[in-house]
Amino acid sequence: MWKRYVAEFSGTFLLVLLGCGSIALGWSPLATSISFGFAVFTAIMIFQPISGAHINPAVSIAFAAKGNLEREALPGYIIAQCIGGWLAALIVVAGPTTPSVSTTQSWGIEIAITLLLMYCIHVLVRRKVNLFFLSFGVGLMVAVLAFLAGEFTGASMNPARTLGPNIVNGEGNLILYTVAPVIGAVLANFIPEPLGEET
Repeated sequence: MWKRYVAEFSGTFLLVLLGCGSIALGWSPLATSISFGFAVFTAIMIFQPISGAHINPAVSIAFAAKGNLEREALPGYIIAQCIGGWLAALIVVAGPTTPSVSTTQSWGIEIAITLLLMYCIHVLVRRKVNLFFLSFGVGLMVAVLAFLAGEFTGASMNPARTLGPNIVNGEGNLILYTVAPVIGAVLANFIPEPLGEET
């Protein structure tokens, strides 16, 4: 079990280091979005065989609710992910997520984009795609959603991605960025599977 926790820690550390690191370097929104997508792609390629490479507490909670992750493993996954994100944030000291729209809109956007991300994960897993296409599909979805929603909420979709940078940089909105992604990810569990997909 500890190998899985270390993998989740490392994957989330990589996500925040590369993604928020691109923000620290002053990259454009498009380049930053690609950086986050590439970080997710890389983390899944490396760590999926070990832990599933959730690198996101919302994803882990959704998988646990669906029965695809042992309930007893869930606390360890979440703690490892949050510590990984926090330590990476201490290094880059950049990339907090802050909303630029109303509270209601922010909640709606974070729920919606995390739902789309989680549904993408479900579809790829059900189709039993190989590791490369799983990594590429999820990474691409993260990059696209980050680019589309980044200017409105920062496009967190991931409590661990936000907690570290926001705490290190003294930003708030922690309830929004921890609860809304979880709601979105869990709601994705209830979307009917398209016909012809493996269950």
